[in-house]
Amino acid sequence: MAVNEEVELEDLVRNAGGEADEDDGGGLDLTTLIMVARKSLPWVLLLVMLGLLTSWLFLRYTRPVYQSSSVLKIDEKTEAGVLGLEGLGKMVEQKQTVTQLSGEMELINSDLIYRRLRDSLELEVAYYAEGTVLETELYKTSPFKVEYESKNGSLFNTRFNLKFLSPNRVQLTYLEGGQEVVKETGFDAPVETTGFRLRLYRTAFYQLSDLERNLFFIIHDEGTINGYLSQNLQVQVVNPDANTISIGFTDYNPLKAHDIVNKVDTAYLVEKIQRKQEQSAKTLRYLAEQSEENRRLLRQAEEQLQDFMKRNNLFDAESELGTVTSAITTQQEERQELQEQINLLRNLSNQIESNQFVAREDVSAEQSIPALAEIKAPELTERIGELYGLQLDLNRASVGYKPTTTAIQVIQDQIAFTKRSIRQLLVQNQQLLQRQLAEMDAKQGALQGRLQELPELKTQIERLKRPRELYEKYSLLMMDKTLEYNIARAGITADFQVLSPATLPSAPISPVRLMVYAIGLAAGLVLGIGLIAVRYLLHNTVTNVGELERNTSVPVLGVIPTYDKEKMAVSKLVVDRNPKAAISEAIRSIRTNLEFIASSKKKRLISVTSTISGEGKTFVTVNLAGIIAASDQKVVILDLDMRKPKVNLAFGAENVKGVSTILIERHTWQECIQHTAIPLLDFISAGPTPPNPSELILSPRFDEMLASLFQTYDVVMIDTPPVGLVTDGILIMRKADVPIYIVRANYSKKSFLKNISKLVRSNGFTKLTTILNDAKAGGAYGYGYGYGYGYGYGQGYYEETKPARGVLNKLRKRFS
Repeated sequence: MAVNEEVELEDLVRNAGGEADEDDGGGLDLTTLIMVARKSLPWVLLLVMLGLLTSWLFLRYTRPVYQSSSVLKIDEKTEAGVLGLEGLGKMVEQKQTVTQLSGEMELINSDLIYRRLRDSLELEVAYYAEGTVLETELYKTSPFKVEYESKNGSLFNTRFNLKFLSPNRVQLTYLEGGQEVVKETGFDAPVETTGFRLRLYRTAFYQLSDLERNLFFIIHDEGTINGYLSQNLQVQVVNPDANTISIGFTDYNPLKAHDIVNKVDTAYLVEKIQRKQEQSAKTLRYLAEQSEENRRLLRQAEEQLQDFMKRNNLFDAESELGTVTSAITTQQEERQELQEQINLLRNLSNQIESNQFVAREDVSAEQSIPALAEIKAPELTERIGELYGLQLDLNRASVGYKPTTTAIQVIQDQIAFTKRSIRQLLVQNQQLLQRQLAEMDAKQGALQGRLQELPELKTQIERLKRPRELYEKYSLLMMDKTLEYNIARAGITADFQVLSPATLPSAPISPVRLMVYAIGLAAGLVLGIGLIAVRYLLHNTVTNVGELERNTSVPVLGVIPTYDKEKMAVSKLVVDRNPKAAISEAIRSIRTNLEFIASSKKKRLISVTSTISGEGKTFVTVNLAGIIAASDQKVVILDLDMRKPKVNLAFGAENVKGVSTILIERHTWQECIQHTAIPLLDFISAGPTPPNPSELILSPRFDEMLASLFQTYDVVMIDTPPVGLVTDGILIMRKADVPIYIVRANYSKKSFLKNISKLVRSNGFTKLTTILNDAKAGGAYGYGYGYGYGYGYGQGYYEETKPARGVLNKLRKRFS
């Protein structure tokens, strides 16, 4: 029976849910959401606390990671610029991008730098101290120091536990071949192991408290150290335009990270200088080789030029060509002068022969004969001067003497003699000048012939001189560049600058406490919100009267609180035993509201139903009937739930005869009446279960039974079958004056409320009312709710004991 009922319940819920989807698309129920959030608030707080606790545990058991970093500016210069090829250097510098900086980054991350770090820092041996939770590296603070000589390297990366037995003796424990080896030794004494020869020293950091500490050390091999450096060293480009890169190192020890970054900068500096020196040496070797080759070629070119000049009797062809050209030019000028002298002598001869010049007292011979100053014959010039003087003497004598006088004749004879001398001198000078002119013409012809030979020789000489001059120039350039490069090599520096040196980190980069706590808080809130969302989505039961009112169109008759005085296996009459209890007052309020609904009729038929079994319709029927009977009205209860009768169980009576036997006329209703502890309250049990309960209810005998009962009783209360499972209850509700629908808080599905609306629409139940049963007290919309049909009631009126106000009780209620 129970299995069948559960199947029917699932079908009902599924059908009701489908109808709800058709009738109402649904939506966010803000009131229910607030109620769910309010009930979930303790869980949300618990989740937030768990999130914060998780964050605290994470921070407690996680080793902080520190990072130290520096910023370098790379000023790479090309060798082309050093060698004087500035144009090529600028082109290369313009193309220096992240690709070229990547080479510097690879150098920093290379084994070259790692090797220098291993040589400058003591990274081979790592010292540790065990703590309560985490181990701590004793970088530069270890109370002891280890020196080792490797034998076969079998114990590299092996943990050597060290325990101080006394200030001067220690105990070493390590695993070798899966077996634990224990050795005791003193400081400064050698310890022989399979893989190492160890020697331990006590440092200045030793304290007496170290006797109680658990210490250990590990000797790392080269591969482990390189892996450690490669894993924790970060090199990245900061600004490619400014050629800046960042060098960072992360470690659990801030001082170690700081030292490694500083050593990386130093090792990079040394490596860069060494690379520059190697490049300089290669460049100098190249310059020396080129200079030697150039000197050989220069000697060869000089020898070829020398041989050619010897074969052609040329010592300085270019000078000779200039000399010949200059001699020709000089001869041409001298010939011109000789020709001018000849012309002057001819003119002078013509003037003398024709007596074209006349001597005057106020004019000298040079003024009278202008050509006389240009003649380069002193004797001739002197004779002409004598002739001019004789002419003046003749002119003076002619004034006082006759032409036939002796004085005149003497002067004339002297003039004739002088003229003959002048003529003779003129002829002699002309002949001399002609000979000089002829000799000069001959010499000029020889020079012209030599000049015609010189261009070809000069061409050959120039052809031979060009490689010699080129080699001389290149040799001088190599000498200059070698000198400049040696000077630059003497002052060589690394082409980078440390813009931001490494600083000792004061705060870890991971984990960030504020971020971890924020994540824990956010995770707690998200889980809390998720919990609220899940509880809201899974909240498919009616919890309060507000949900009942929002989801149905029928009025709420009242709310019956949870009865927790005793545990009941079946529904019982309790209002007679606790007349001042909250549940009794709630049912009295329902009775009052019933008076407002059906006040015009003295006789009333009240049916009580629900969607499924277990919602408390029998409990409400029995106790509401008891309250009505207590108001001096005769009440009879009919148990028409003939498939699953419970009214007789509420009163502890038998179910041998009842409604079923009355309707088949086996008994009369008077024979089936059973009395209760309340004088005006009787009941008729359902009787034996018939095979056709619906047909019996539809029979005229059922109406006759009701009419007969109304002659004796004022109120007939009918406990009907659940309308969600069978149709019997609908048949009875049609006959009832006040049909009541029971909804149980935290039990009835919300989809059941759609079934109530469907009943109203399909059957026209205008007087249908609902009662919220088993409502929790103290919450919003609890049984302290005041209804429009009655005056309501207050919780403080009852005789019930006040609930405990302890923290545990409050938490229990919150979490329930």
